[in-house]
Amino acid sequence: MQNDLIWKFNTGTVKHQLLFGLEWTKSSGNFNYDDNYIDYSIDIFEPVYGATIPRELNYLSSQNKERNTIALYLQDQVTLLPNLKLLVGGRYDFNKQRDIFQEFNNINVEEPSVYNANDQVDSNAFSPRIGIVYQPIEPVSLYASYSRSFVPNDSRTRTGEIIEPTRGTQYEAGIKTELLDNKLSATLAAYEITKTNIPTTDPQDRNYSIGVGEVKSRGVEFSLAGEPLQNLNIIASWFVNDTFVSEDNDLPVGDKLINAPSQGASLWMSYEISKGDLKGLGFGAGVFYVGDREVTLPNTFTVPSYVRADAAIFYKQDNWQLGLNFKNLFNKRYYETDGFIQPGEPLTVLGSVSVRF
Repeated sequence: MQNDLIWKFNTGTVKHQLLFGLEWTKSSGNFNYDDNYIDYSIDIFEPVYGATIPRELNYLSSQNKERNTIALYLQDQVTLLPNLKLLVGGRYDFNKQRDIFQEFNNINVEEPSVYNANDQVDSNAFSPRIGIVYQPIEPVSLYASYSRSFVPNDSRTRTGEIIEPTRGTQYEAGIKTELLDNKLSATLAAYEITKTNIPTTDPQDRNYSIGVGEVKSRGVEFSLAGEPLQNLNIIASWFVNDTFVSEDNDLPVGDKLINAPSQGASLWMSYEISKGDLKGLGFGAGVFYVGDREVTLPNTFTVPSYVRADAAIFYKQDNWQLGLNFKNLFNKRYYETDGFIQPGEPLTVLGSVSVRF
C-alpha cells in the first residue's frame, strides 16, 4: 500500500513541488528444499556414465519468512530558475522480519544433525537523495545525483545468521539531449555504486550464502531512442561496467562479481508500413551483445561473451495485432549464469494475438 501527497507552492520566485509519502509492505512465504549428492566423478571430455541415482534424501530444509516494512519519505523538487532544478529528499524504513528455519543433515543415519532457528530481525535506515539538473540550452540537460539505498536480506550463512541488510551509495552524472527536432533522445551517464553485505553463494556450501563485505561498480552507459525517420524506430544501448570486491575478510579483493558482464550493447530497429494495401505490416530486427561473466566467487570460471540476433514480424489493424517473434534467430549456442550455468534458449518462435478494448 502506497499513498502520496503532493503540494505545489511558491516562495517568492522559487517554485516547489513537495511530496510526502507513506508505504506499507507485508510479505510472507514458505520454502522447502530436498537434496542429495551423487558420489560420482565424471570427466567431461571422456565421460563414463552409469552413476546410481540415490533414492533417499540426504538434506532437508524448510523456511517460513515474514517481513513487514513501513517507510516514510519526503521530497522537494525546487525550480530555482527556469533552467535550474534541485531535488532534495529522504526516506526512512522501519523493517521487521521473522525467519523460522529448520535443517536436517545426513538424514539417512540414525542420529541426523538438526538445526533450528527462530529469528526476528529489526532494522531501520535513513536513505537520502539529492539531485540537480541544469539546461545550458533547451535541448541539453546536465545532471548529477547522490543517493543511498537500503534492502533487507533473508539469506543465511552456514553458521545460521541472517545476512545484514544491503546498503548502497550511488554517485551519478550525465547529459541528456534531444536530436533531430526531438526525434531522437540520447543519454550518456557515468556512475559509481558502493554496496555492503551483498548475498552471494557460499563457495564452501552452495546451500548457504555469504555477505560480501563491500563491492564497487563503476561504469558508463549510453542510450539512444526515437524515430529518426517516419515509421522507423530505433532503440540502442551500450555500457562498460567494472564490478569488483573492494573490501572483504575472506574473498580476494579485486575479484569480479558473478553474472556482471564488463560490457554489453544492443540495437533494435523496427519499421511499420503506414500506407497502401500493406498498411499495418511491420518488421523488426536486432542484435544483443553480452560480455564475459564470472560464475563463482572467488573467481575460478568464466562464461564467454555472446552475440544473439532476434527478429519480429507484426501486423496491426484498428484494435488488434498479430505477431511472430524469433529469438536467437541463428540458433547461437550461448550460456546464462546466475549462480548456475545453463544453456541459453535455442531458436524460439513465439506467436501472439492481442486485442485492445
